[in-house]
Amino acid sequence: MASFPEEQTVIGISAPGGPEVLVPERRPVPRPGPGEVLVRVRAAGVNRPDVVQRQGRYPAPPGASDIPGLEVAGEVVAVGEGVTQPALGAHVTALVTGGGYAQYCIADAALALPIPDGLDFVAAAAIPETVFTVWSNVFDRGRLAAGETLLVHGGTSGIGTTAIQLGKAFGARVLTTAGSPEKCAACLRLGADLAIDYREQDFVAAVKEATDGRGANVILDMVGGDYIARNYQAAAQDGRIVQIAFLKGAKVEIDFTRLMLKRFTHTGSTLRSRPLAEKVVIAEALREKVWPLLSTGRCLPVIHTVLPLEEAAAAHELMESSGHIGKIVLAVN
Repeated sequence: MASFPEEQTVIGISAPGGPEVLVPERRPVPRPGPGEVLVRVRAAGVNRPDVVQRQGRYPAPPGASDIPGLEVAGEVVAVGEGVTQPALGAHVTALVTGGGYAQYCIADAALALPIPDGLDFVAAAAIPETVFTVWSNVFDRGRLAAGETLLVHGGTSGIGTTAIQLGKAFGARVLTTAGSPEKCAACLRLGADLAIDYREQDFVAAVKEATDGRGANVILDMVGGDYIARNYQAAAQDGRIVQIAFLKGAKVEIDFTRLMLKRFTHTGSTLRSRPLAEKVVIAEALREKVWPLLSTGRCLPVIHTVLPLEEAAAAHELMESSGHIGKIVLAVN
């Protein structure tokens, strides 16, 4: 075991509410159990689920830390029983069920992957939550194949920037929506074939025009609300719509006739509550198929800004403003 202190600084949630409820606290440094490692956190990614948890609408699953933060990068300083990899001192990026906004964080050893060649801790911390989410939803559930058309809503979010790049890397044609000319331009720079300014254009009409009326084979949606019915219009025959969030609401009145006539599938998932065994399968696929891309400089995370851990509240304010392009990362001293 490497040496580490008894106490650490974490960012706790003092009560459900706005960004101001994120406050530094002193807590004991946790000890890894069987199959776990303790990571000295150098950087932690900020994600939309952290915001929803802070608001009191996405509680940590049983047994998980109540500290927000679902992805970290850093050094392994202790290992639990039965762990041979990663070894002490290894630099890892890890998907965690909570606890990332801290100086030290527990991770399942099987989900603590080596940092891809050429990436620093900040870039590495921006990878797990988005890459696990995109892979499991676009490629596993959505079954995206080379030559198909992928429509990505929220193209400049962390999820969106990742989905654009991975979609292109695996041979799809990628269309995306974004909320300003600047954001549309950013999507095009990442490789999107078409970026639709949803404030100025009807994305259904734009998708139909771009696909000669066929529609998108796979649609990745985190918006919900009125987008659900519009996705049904934009989907191709035998298409797949994958739902990962509901920024505009989860309850809508919908006519399911199109689902039957087009024979498409509307599915969805959350990542945090999935069993460890399922996450391990995703991790193994990422190690084989995505890590080589990252190590050669393809599909790299887009970093909007880096803030100190103690400024987590400001990070949440920025995320809720939707003024960012790519990921927001907390640097941990």
